[in-house]
Amino acid sequence: MRSPAEPARQPAGRLPYLAARLMVCATFPLIFVGGLVTTYQAGMAVPDWPSTYGYNLFLYPWATWWSGPFDLFVEHGHRLLGAAVGLLALLTAGLVWRYDSRRSARSLSLLAVALVIFQGGLGGARVLLDDYLLARIHGCTAPLFFALATALCVILSPAWRKRSSDAPSAWSIQLAVLAPALAGLIYGQIVLGACLRHATPWSLPQTIQAFVWFHLLMAAATTLGACLLLANVWRQPGRTPWESRPALWLPVLFVAQIVLGSATWVVQFGYPDFLKGLPGAESYVVQAESLLQSIVTTAHVAMGSLLLAVSVTAAMRVCRAVYLAQGGLLRPAPRVGHRGEVPA
Repeated sequence: MRSPAEPARQPAGRLPYLAARLMVCATFPLIFVGGLVTTYQAGMAVPDWPSTYGYNLFLYPWATWWSGPFDLFVEHGHRLLGAAVGLLALLTAGLVWRYDSRRSARSLSLLAVALVIFQGGLGGARVLLDDYLLARIHGCTAPLFFALATALCVILSPAWRKRSSDAPSAWSIQLAVLAPALAGLIYGQIVLGACLRHATPWSLPQTIQAFVWFHLLMAAATTLGACLLLANVWRQPGRTPWESRPALWLPVLFVAQIVLGSATWVVQFGYPDFLKGLPGAESYVVQAESLLQSIVTTAHVAMGSLLLAVSVTAAMRVCRAVYLAQGGLLRPAPRVGHRGEVPA
């Protein structure tokens, strides 16, 4: 029988999950704004770091920032959002260590703090050294942190804990390979995209062309992998929306990403020859750094990170279902402690 005080204490056990969700929700706009920084080549709009033109990051005059040049507005806004996400990562880790005793949750929370600190330092080094390689690495680690924050959010969710007491179904063990492999392919595609986005002025045209073709082949492979994952998940007995929903969303997001990728090519280079017959294609003129170009290009970049986060969610949920089906957790759910703790 529950003690009278237990219902009042239960919400505290959800605080890490709520903080993690807030961190994930704040990271996606941070990635989008970071994409705008690259699109507008505003990475050096503020030449110093961690200060902003000699001011403390949080004390830079708002009126100057808001009404200043757009590249300054985007770059300083990116720094403010990054600082906010860093504080949320610290808050989430503190709450996890206060209310959750599982080693997996605690380890992921500390890894998230370490990665967000590394990402901030990487961004600062990119500004101080004005280095293309650091900008490329910075563009690759941002989606990695987004995926890590998403993984932490999945582990902290009440549904994840509930699955430990559900009766397992006979899920195919091959799914435990297919789902993580798809997430790895998507991240490889993001790395290729970052190499294209941060190409150096002295890059050979043949090198750029090779990256473009490899990027297109990887897009086809990942889209096929997403459809294959969905088909296999759909055939599993006893599947629930919790396991199948992320796999269902992946092909939908891939279609949107392909549309955005095609639109990105058009707004940056114009219509290819085989599409010149479309209405308006002949008269279309590429406008460098236009609003349309910046929004479409940045949306394509942000969608890649969203695909990675959804694929990580799908992989974790599918692997948990397979693990349960293989008898990994055929025991009653652990009792929740007085602070919402669950033993490791």
